[in-house]
Amino acid sequence: MIELAGKDQTRQGGSPRPRISVVVPVFNEERSVARLVESLGVVLGGLSGDFEIIAVNDGSQDGSLAALIDAQKACPQLRIIDFRRNFGQTAALMAGIDHAAGEIVVLIDADLQNDPQDIPKLIDKLGEGYDVVSGWRQDRKDARFSRNFLSRVANGLISRITGVALHDYGCTLKAYRAEVLKGVRLYGEMHRFIPIYVHWLGGRVTELPVQHHSREFGRTNYGLDRVVKVLLDLIVVTFLDRYLVKPIYVFGGFAFLSLAASVAAFAWMLGLKFFGGVSFISTPLPLLVVMTFLVGILSILIGLLAEIMVRTYFESQSRRHYLVRGRYNFPDQD
Repeated sequence: MIELAGKDQTRQGGSPRPRISVVVPVFNEERSVARLVESLGVVLGGLSGDFEIIAVNDGSQDGSLAALIDAQKACPQLRIIDFRRNFGQTAALMAGIDHAAGEIVVLIDADLQNDPQDIPKLIDKLGEGYDVVSGWRQDRKDARFSRNFLSRVANGLISRITGVALHDYGCTLKAYRAEVLKGVRLYGEMHRFIPIYVHWLGGRVTELPVQHHSREFGRTNYGLDRVVKVLLDLIVVTFLDRYLVKPIYVFGGFAFLSLAASVAAFAWMLGLKFFGGVSFISTPLPLLVVMTFLVGILSILIGLLAEIMVRTYFESQSRRHYLVRGRYNFPDQD
């Protein structure tokens, strides 16, 4: 069993704090949710400690909400969050995480392709000192090209850029220590990047092979456009890690490149004029000089504004751009 020092063992109101919270995003999974809740109840009931299942109905247009409410009769540990409209998987997971009270938070899809039987071994792996244990679908039951091949390419690219080597970022089935999710805010398709955030904050991340089943009901909500969104989010994540506290490095670097291009175009223009007898107005070089010069100056100004915004962000919330793992022998400690 994982021991988390300093964690309260009761919630507000005195009710026992669950050991495990399972978060399930649900979108048009009417025929799957009852079986999933039943399976989760059986698996989690065999583990030590209390548990809760948080199902987030992400604006489903079928009978998913009614099916969840019906499943609640047989599983009192099931809690339901119902969105007004579809906000996407990341928002649904974020809502579930925000409402989770467990010491361990497990994320799982509602389409029955993830297997609840894998949850105990993910939790056991956390007990070895890891902060995140990510599922790895070694034998995926999805379309060979549109899902498997593109996923391998994306996973390899993400691992190379971020330095966090995982085979399957897209697998929703993951187990987290709740403490590492504190303060995490997710947008776009960034739920798959939580292990990267944890790694950057000094957490330990690993992965375990998990089962993957063919979809029985409904259709997948993933398309090729998801790859583009993920790559764009990867750019954002990389920027936030490397340049959040010094955005001037990005904008300033681009500014100097632009100014260098302006100087080179100006020198070329003068060379054509004095050594080739070519009039200024007969080439687009004057316009290029002006444009690149203005872009360079504007980039520097944007970088300065970004620096001001970053400082406002940290100072207005009394936040620091560093994290302390522990403090020892300070006068203010008991």
